[in-house]
Amino acid sequence: MASKIQVDVRSEIGELEGVILHTPSSEIENMTPQNAERALYSDILNLSVAKKEYAQLSGVLEKITKTFEVKDLLFDILENQKVKETLVQKICQYEQKCHLNKYLLSLNSKELAQQLIEGVIQEKDTLTKYLSKERYELAPLHNFFFTRDSAVAILNDVLITRMANTIRERESLIMEAIFDYHELFLTKTINPLNSNTFTPQTTIEGGDVLIARDDILCIGQGTRTTSQGIDFILEKLVRQKDKKYHILVQELPYKPESFIHLDMVFTFLDKDSCMVYEPLILQANRFETIHIQIENGKVTKIVNEENMVTALKKLGMDLKPICCGGMKDRWVQEREQWHSGANFFAIGPGKVIGYERNAYTIEELNKNGFEVIKAGDIIKNKTDISNLKKYVITLEGSELPRGGGGARCMTMPIRRKQIKW
Repeated sequence: MASKIQVDVRSEIGELEGVILHTPSSEIENMTPQNAERALYSDILNLSVAKKEYAQLSGVLEKITKTFEVKDLLFDILENQKVKETLVQKICQYEQKCHLNKYLLSLNSKELAQQLIEGVIQEKDTLTKYLSKERYELAPLHNFFFTRDSAVAILNDVLITRMANTIRERESLIMEAIFDYHELFLTKTINPLNSNTFTPQTTIEGGDVLIARDDILCIGQGTRTTSQGIDFILEKLVRQKDKKYHILVQELPYKPESFIHLDMVFTFLDKDSCMVYEPLILQANRFETIHIQIENGKVTKIVNEENMVTALKKLGMDLKPICCGGMKDRWVQEREQWHSGANFFAIGPGKVIGYERNAYTIEELNKNGFEVIKAGDIIKNKTDISNLKKYVITLEGSELPRGGGGARCMTMPIRRKQIKW
């Protein structure tokens, strides 16, 4: 067996040492125009094109770090009969499908892992089922290739998120089981469902949680993460009485849907730069930025800040904002933000991955010293990035962005090297 991995993530930009991915498969095609909106899509994706584009992301990451596939990790833990029974029972209870328990347990580990992700087709053996328009007894997990949302590594622990939409809850159950039972990972899971203060309004998703520094979290509050969800994290930090912590909360618009998470408008690029969607992050608007300070096990301050960049500067992180869509045209900014133009994933300080299609954003990065490199050139060994200090790797993205996320959304880091601030 491979050596165990201590989960350890203390920033957004530390050199990447391990990441969990989920290559999209038939679950993203197992929808129709009638149920696409329920599946949280505005359109249905072309799987063959999406897989080719995703292969660029996974291909680059395989060159530079350890990568792990959700389906492989799920298969591993399902080989343990007790784990298999526990997870199946939990999923059936959550989704009120207890009649499927026997069938699911009859599947071998490979088939079960596949059907828990790609869906269980409904057997039309009653009149009610025959008349039903539903194709699946257990719905496919259409959004699971956005592995960022269901689990978040914060320092040495893994926060299991409570999704805002029930169609995604099984993603969190699977990720919790992986981190609780897989022999590879050394960590402890934290789940808001187990909190005494949990309410139905408690939701939090990984796209809203950014680790600025080991004592600073930036969290978005909007359609997917509620104030109650942020209070759950606050409750956990308050219990750690030996350190001062800061939470910077950024309110997000409920529309358009491209603002679902903080990482769609703000991401970290380097020790001294960040990517921002300027109209929301820097310009005057009605969406508040709130600073919560925790000291000696107590909340000692809750105040409004001018914006996220200013608040971080007060805490010793002086970041130059680089604008999604460039500086000149608000329409261009809106178009590129819609296609995840602010959603960058750092594989190291000043070394980031994003979509090629956001040409004005990429140009802005280049103006600020980031060398532009095509993902395909790295995969084909045409470009050696080992000696480059600052670059942006560009992914082809005609299909994946239509799913509503970028490189950060599609990656769940489990370990990064610590940054010397």
